[in-house]
Amino acid sequence: MSYTALYRKWRPDRFEDVKGQDAIVKTLKNQIESDRIGHAYLFCGTRGTGKTTMAKLFAKVVNCEAPNNGEPCGKCPSCIAIQEGSSMNVVEIDAASNNGVDSVREIRDDVVYSPANGKYKVYIIDEVHMLSPGAFNALLKTLEEPPSYVIFILATTEVHRIPVTILSRCQRYDFKRISVDVIVDRLKELTEGEGVKADDKALRYIARVSDGALRDAISLFDKCSSFYYGSELTYERVLEILGAVDTEVFSRLLRGIFKSDILECIDILDEITVNGREISQFVTDFTWYLRNILLIKASDGKGLENIIDLSKENLVRIKEESDIFKQESVIRYIHIFSELSNTIKYSSQKRVLVELAIIRLCRPDMESDYTSMTERVRVLEDRVKELVDAIEEMKLHPENISEIKLEKIEEEVKEEKIPLPEDIEKSVIEAGRHRNEILANVEGISKELLKGAVWSAEDKNKLLIIPRSNNADITLNTEYTKQSLIQAMEKVLGYSVDFEIRLQGEKKEKKKQHTELNTLPGIDMEIETEE
Repeated sequence: MSYTALYRKWRPDRFEDVKGQDAIVKTLKNQIESDRIGHAYLFCGTRGTGKTTMAKLFAKVVNCEAPNNGEPCGKCPSCIAIQEGSSMNVVEIDAASNNGVDSVREIRDDVVYSPANGKYKVYIIDEVHMLSPGAFNALLKTLEEPPSYVIFILATTEVHRIPVTILSRCQRYDFKRISVDVIVDRLKELTEGEGVKADDKALRYIARVSDGALRDAISLFDKCSSFYYGSELTYERVLEILGAVDTEVFSRLLRGIFKSDILECIDILDEITVNGREISQFVTDFTWYLRNILLIKASDGKGLENIIDLSKENLVRIKEESDIFKQESVIRYIHIFSELSNTIKYSSQKRVLVELAIIRLCRPDMESDYTSMTERVRVLEDRVKELVDAIEEMKLHPENISEIKLEKIEEEVKEEKIPLPEDIEKSVIEAGRHRNEILANVEGISKELLKGAVWSAEDKNKLLIIPRSNNADITLNTEYTKQSLIQAMEKVLGYSVDFEIRLQGEKKEKKKQHTELNTLPGIDMEIETEE
């Protein structure tokens, strides 16, 4: 026997097995039990939410010879024939391929004949919005006053394309998206029935990716379980099959954007593509990740456990990130990636578009709209705060304390200083000699934060720059600052030297001091400090 797809194999045979549409199920069962069955129904909603399933169940129960509390018996000849698709009383029509006037005229000619057995002839027209205007007009009269034994059930995913003249003749039922928890429960039933081992995290991710469509979730589960047939279906394996990315990568990317480190963000994107992840899915998932941050930010993180579908460890991480970003910044990020998700579908250069979006996130000064202006203000505020902290740190430096205390501290520091390496290359020495000239050519706030920094040597061919402020590291260790320093060296010296900007650590860890380059013989270098 040929294999049957799981979504067909597990299609509900009874109303009580239908998941996530309780209000519609109850209404239809009450109509059947009270014998108040309408002549035309419109089932509308997103894909995979149970429209066709509900239509077939309704057709089965109205023709059942022994219904029980609004449920079909499943054993009578009528139920069996409908289940096998051989019943003459149920006619399924695909409007996408039968959308002309002639197809509707065949229906109109056919309804005059009463059913040979059973009570009702049920016409299920799927994707009814695909009918042509002429076909809708041909259907109007029959739909309004059909014979007493005829029931029309129209199903559509795009109800806005149905003429109002058709809408007014039908009882409309809107099928809502199915919640993640309901889908997970259904998938657990499948794992037990099919003998497949799967962890809860994997099932929950499949449920979330399906976007409220139970049929899509079952199809994805079918795909994943087939790939790892005979093995346990884990979260990591689901990510691999679906080309998705773990939330840890989103966290790293977001922190790289916060530091305006374009190269780090591009490296993360490169890691995603090299691992075979789907870029379109990455854009969708990252937008959803930003949405979660925005919800936490807007609600102060209270009462969101049922709205934000994350594990406890991921929820802790995302709450930390919500404290870092301003609400306006997150809204700007969502706008940029929402635009990207719309354009990336039709592009042959998906990665280029994603890189462009990341650069826009890292460089708000490239844009002039309101949301980018607020992001630029945020960056400036952070840098001003770092500058103020740096000034406060300098005020507490031993150079500003009384001479007696200064002598004592200098003696302690002298004993603990890290000596300069031997045979330092001339290029590094020249950089130290022209330090003030180099700093004069550095742009922006970086110049202020570099004043008073220790210029030492890591080894004989590497310059080591240690800022006085512990809070200057985020601003100075950006690609923009490094490029500005390289350009300043090239302008003054004609070349640049290899260098590193290193944070000197917390106060309690300051047990050793690097020796300044200006202590070398023959170097007469003034050290600029902030007043």
